[in-house]
Amino acid sequence: MTGFSFELFPPRSEASAVAVRATVRELAAVGPQFISVTYGANGTSRDSSLDLLRHIHRTTSARALAHLTCVGNSHAQAAVVIREFIEAGVTSFLALRGDPPAGVPEDEIELGDLASASELVQLIHRVQAERVPYTEVGLPGLPGTSRVEPKRQKLEVSVAAFPNGHPRNRSGFDDVDALLAKQVAGADFAVTQLFFEADDYLGFVARARSAGVTMPIIPGIMPVTSAARLRRVAELSGETVPTALLTGLEDAPDELARREIGVEHATRLARAVLAGGAPSLHLYTFNQHEAALGVLRECGLVSPSIKEYA
Repeated sequence: MTGFSFELFPPRSEASAVAVRATVRELAAVGPQFISVTYGANGTSRDSSLDLLRHIHRTTSARALAHLTCVGNSHAQAAVVIREFIEAGVTSFLALRGDPPAGVPEDEIELGDLASASELVQLIHRVQAERVPYTEVGLPGLPGTSRVEPKRQKLEVSVAAFPNGHPRNRSGFDDVDALLAKQVAGADFAVTQLFFEADDYLGFVARARSAGVTMPIIPGIMPVTSAARLRRVAELSGETVPTALLTGLEDAPDELARREIGVEHATRLARAVLAGGAPSLHLYTFNQHEAALGVLRECGLVSPSIKEYA
């Protein structure tokens, strides 16, 4: 059975916290592989991200996956955050270079001494090794005795992949080479940023495999349900706005029609990448469950009995 996962962002108010907990309940009920929570630029959402991760960990059977970024963090600062998240029960991470705060030019981003996602991957594993240098295993038949084994719970670390190139990549460093470097650093799998054409993902995966990337590359898909949001995500990602999708959203008479258009487009994309060999799907939800579950239902990945749009 093909797996799937979801992305949420941390709430900014108590009212939105109540709403996102309801979304967590709906998403967790369909059995995702994990639910990830984003992390604001310069750690601006650290507390609310951790609160939401704790809620997912404590109230659902879904794996809680924490985003972490390099921007605004030194090795020491990032190590503190990593420890805090691990002690809250988080064992899965997405290591990102990160976006600058709003209004900060690319050449003014403060990376400190933590300059890349690859370094962050290594740091996450290093923090765990320092926390749990070994495991004590009890000896059968000898109460109170144990032996030391050089084993520890391995954290799962994922990274971002960019099928059409990183929107802020000015160095000319190939994105496939960057992904290979993240794998060498210890990444377990990758999740792609937004794309609108199946060939963008499939072509990128083919290039990555030719270059030696062997870890799973999960396509990130966004059911976009408003024209304004489509323009905004395209601006942030550097992707070209799909004309037919934009026109459909602009001409739709109401919210339900816009949602149906967004779900239909995302479903076609999801089916195409799955047919091309994608290992699972990662859905960007904007903290709303209806469209994401609609895509999974249309792809046959959740029961048709899952309730229709509210």
